[in-house]
Order: sequence, then C-alpha cells, then structure tokens
Amino acid sequence: MKKILVSFLLLHSVIAFAGGRGDDPMLTMAKINQIEWRETDQGDAAVVEADAWLGKDLNKFWLKVDVERMKGNTDDLELQFLYSRAIAAYWDLQIGWRHDHLPSANRDWLTVGFQGLAAYFFEIDSALFIGEGGQAALRIEAEYEVLLTQRLILMPELEVNIYSKYDADLGLGSGLSDVALGLRLRYEITREFAPYIGINWVSKYGKTADLAKNDGESVRDAQFVVGVRAWF
Repeated sequence: MKKILVSFLLLHSVIAFAGGRGDDPMLTMAKINQIEWRETDQGDAAVVEADAWLGKDLNKFWLKVDVERMKGNTDDLELQFLYSRAIAAYWDLQIGWRHDHLPSANRDWLTVGFQGLAAYFFEIDSALFIGEGGQAALRIEAEYEVLLTQRLILMPELEVNIYSKYDADLGLGSGLSDVALGLRLRYEITREFAPYIGINWVSKYGKTADLAKNDGESVRDAQFVVGVRAWF
C-alpha cells in the first residue's frame, strides 16, 4: 500500500509540470478521499481510496485507485483510467477502463459513468461496467456534507453494487450484491488535511449473501473507522 501511495503522489508531481497559461490552463488535482483503518469481523483492514485528474475545463483524464489490505495481504485492488468530458453544469461523462486485481482472479471492464452534483449538492458517482463473458455491473455512490461548524463536517455515504451474472471466482451472485453505508465525522485542520472517525455498515444480499454464508463469511458487518482525508 505504501508503494501505491508513493506512486500516486509521484504521478501528481509529474503531471503538475504539464500546467499551462491562458484562458483555459492545464490543471491537476490529487485527492485522498479515504486512507483509513477499519475494525471488521474478519480482522483489521487498511483502506485507501484516492483519485487524481489532469486536464482543462471541459476535458480531463482521471486515475481512480481503491485498495483494501487485510492481514498483510491485498484483498482488493481496483484501478480506473478514464477520459472525462463535461456535458452540463456540474456533470461529467466518463469512459475508460477498470482493472480488478484480486487474490482469486483478475477482471477487466469497459467503464461508462456519470459524476457530478445532483440536487441539494449530493455528490454522485455512478458507473456501468461491462466485462468479459457478458458480465455487467452497476455501481452508484453518493455522499453529502453537513457543515456542523466551519471545520467540523459530518458526511453520510452510500454505495450500491449490482451484477448481471453469477461469478463464483469473485463470490458474486446476480442482482443486488452489496450495500455500504458510512458516516464519517472529520475535522479540517486545514482545507487540505482532515482527520476523521466514523462507522461503516456493509451488507450483502441475495445470491452474493448465500455464497458468503457457504464460505463461512459474515453477511453483515458494522465497522469502526479512523482515517485521514486530504487533497493536493
């Protein structure tokens, strides 16, 4: 995980040299949405969720990274490389490639998604993934920021995953696979750096839950989390 973080920050440093001048300059952003420790039913886990983009006002290239490690092993590594085009105020269309590197199997997906601000300033990140063998997946993520003070912010989060086909290697059934609800309270020491604490509730459904039970895994898990949010 340390190597991934170093590579992520190096990428941001390198692409920063691509900045330009004029009415539509080249811009960059790197953000660590979550770097946290979670107390789960299966043991302690370390999670990193981060992204970076390079581009101008209408067109950007995105890198999204999602990593989970448990007991010194990488349980889940997801990378997305996306082209993003602004199609409306506060909304981008994204298309590209997603790669899953997992202990049991690897998967590659064509990605088409929408990211932006919905009504009442809900941040939405939704994507349709099309994989090998006709497998398709839909992911919807939403979050909202409640300003308790100018520095203390409460953020509820929701993630839903739906799959079209059974995948035994990944322990996935067709239909609604899992739902994650999070509630994190962060304190912005500066706008760029904010530690937080919170809870994360994860539940598996349908055939995915049946597969988890057969493997002796828990179907529902309430997790205590401690982490840091930062951007550069």
